Amino acid sequence: EPPSAVPQGVAQEGTPEVEVSPALSLMSRPGDGSIAARRVAVLVADGAEGESLDALVSTLLAAGAVPRLVGSRLGAVTLTTGERQVDTTIEAMPSVLWDAVVIPDGADAIKALSADGRALEFVKDQYRHCKPMLVLGAASALLENARISRVLVTGKLDPGVIVTEAGADVATVFIEALAKHRYFDRETDPPLV
Repeated sequence: EPPSAVPQGVAQEGTPEVEVSPALSLMSRPGDGSIAARRVAVLVADGAEGESLDALVSTLLAAGAVPRLVGSRLGAVTLTTGERQVDTTIEAMPSVLWDAVVIPDGADAIKALSADGRALEFVKDQYRHCKPMLVLGAASALLENARISRVLVTGKLDPGVIVTEAGADVATVFIEALAKHRYFDRETDPPLV
């Protein structure tokens, strides 16, 4: 006798239901509000603004996060404050390996990143995976080029996409966003981006 067609996910008669385990849910274990060990990709290219970037990286390190400079290629990038070595590349450590992204100010850097399809996909994936994003100054153009909206489908601003100018309170706002880990309100099926 042929097996009956039962839609996937529907329990058959006599089959026990799967129990929900709070221990396996990100939603039921939100953490302690710390950002310790959170990996933050700092997407850089030649021309990125260095002064505010250095201050932000120092603050994130002091809070226990692990910020790393991510570029299109290994080697040095020329920030407005001088050369810095890139820690890794977009290809070697794709978006899924990071907890958040920071996109520094700098028109030349944003122009270079916007011309790199891998950088655009990196940013899109951060958005699709509901991760916090800090976008400083001219970097908002990269969001536009990636077709990422700051407005959720509900019409409210996405609290996980922080677009602002560099300043003293930027690190505090970003640390609060990073402590929340994910922003599932932006998740749609199919993805908008």
